Formats: sequence, C-alpha cells, structure tokens
Amino acid sequence: MAAERFEVTDGAVAAVEWPPSRQRLGLTRPVAACLFDLDGVLTDTATLHRAAWAEVFDHFLLARARLAATPFVPFDPVDDYDRFIDGRMRYDGVRTFLASRGIQLPEGDPTDSPAAATVCGIGNRKDRDVGARMRREGVEAFPGSVAYVTAVRRAGIPTAVVSASANCTLVLRRAGIEDLFDERIDGRVASALGLRGKPAPDTYLEAARRLGVAPGEAAVFEDALAGIDAAKAGGFGVVVGVSRQGAAAELRGRGADVVVADLAELLE
Repeated sequence: MAAERFEVTDGAVAAVEWPPSRQRLGLTRPVAACLFDLDGVLTDTATLHRAAWAEVFDHFLLARARLAATPFVPFDPVDDYDRFIDGRMRYDGVRTFLASRGIQLPEGDPTDSPAAATVCGIGNRKDRDVGARMRREGVEAFPGSVAYVTAVRRAGIPTAVVSASANCTLVLRRAGIEDLFDERIDGRVASALGLRGKPAPDTYLEAARRLGVAPGEAAVFEDALAGIDAAKAGGFGVVVGVSRQGAAAELRGRGADVVVADLAELLE
C-alpha cells in the first residue's frame, strides 16, 4: 500500500504517492523520532541573527578600539558567527566570541540593561535587536523543511524542535509551523531546567527523553557546528547537516552522516 510523499513546487507543498520502500525519509537508517534545530534548518532566521550579532558586537568592538587607540576588527557575520555563535545559547555565544578576541567582561545578570558592558548586557542587546528585526522583516519557514517535517509526521514519527533561542515559540508562531512539533526545548526551557547549551548534548537528550526514545533511535537535523557536536556527543542515531551557507565540508568533518542544502532533498 502506498503512503504519501510531499514535494515542493514553486513554494507550494503537494502530496504524491510514496512507496513504502522510501519510508526511511532519506536517512541512513529508520528512526523513531526526528529532532530539528530552528534557525537555518526550519526557518530563514539565521540571517537576522547574523545581522543582529554583527551590529551589537561591532558597536562594542568599535568603542573598545577607540578607547584603547587600537585597530577596529569587525565581527565577521559568516566566519565568527559559524565558529563562535551559531547554535549556542545567547550568553554562551557572547563569552565564546569575546574569548576568541582575548576579551573578558563581567558576567553581569540576565536583568542587565542592554547598555551594560557585561556578558548579559551584550546578550540582552542582541535579543532586543533581533526581536526588532523579526517584527520589521517577518519570519518565514523554508518550504522544503515544512514538506519534510510534514512527511515525517505523516509517517507517524514524533518531532521536536531544539533551539538555543529564547524566542523559539514566537518564531514558530510567526512562521506558522508551531503545530508541526510534539515537543519544544528552547533557551527558556534549558534555563529553567539548568541544561547546558550546545555543543553539550543536554537539550537534544531532553527532547529525546520527552518523546520517549533513546538517542540512538533518533535523528538530529542541524546547520550549526556546535549542534553537530552536540548530536555526536549525545550518541544520536543519525545526524543530518543542513548546509545553506556552503559549509558542507565542515559539517561532514564534524561528523554529520548526511549533508543537504535543503531538507526537501531527502524526499527526492
């Protein structure tokens, strides 16, 4: 008996017959759950985050360079973002990037003003900036990702979204895909439960636990190097790298079992 398969044509999702032999969903093995990162995998919001981080860090770095009478070296929204920010919780990203420049700041407190020269202050400034960008520019889900997650659910496989973002729920709602996921582990949940952020596997392990599956029975879909590291550290059965910025080699080098430019490729 034929199942359904989903394809994307001109941005529209259409159902077609999908033979049972294709029900691995393009993966290297059958899985009992699928866990998806948000920014860059499900939604086209990574560009908003890159721009917001660049604006915040450049403001800080320029002021610091002027005070010290040293050259200003701007934040690189591709290389610096991919290496030090992408996939990490907000304050972890601030610490990691600043450490790459040999800069240490007081930790501060999550209630710090966005103007505070602390790790939390810089992180809060970025959160304010990216929220304004989302309201101004909107949030879109990748059609290929919607098609793929829909196919996963039609196959009876539970799904979760796992994101470092504290704005995860807002993004899902604005993109119109909140109902496609059985569980959500985001920055707010991680903070409440004391879970370490990526590259630690804690958030993915919690998602698998809530879905009632062992890590080895689940697939993780990630575009961030820190996310791939988290999936490998957690012992997940299949790790799919999503390369939208030409980082396929880096994702494979970190241990991704499959690398695609868009999740729709897994349905072909």
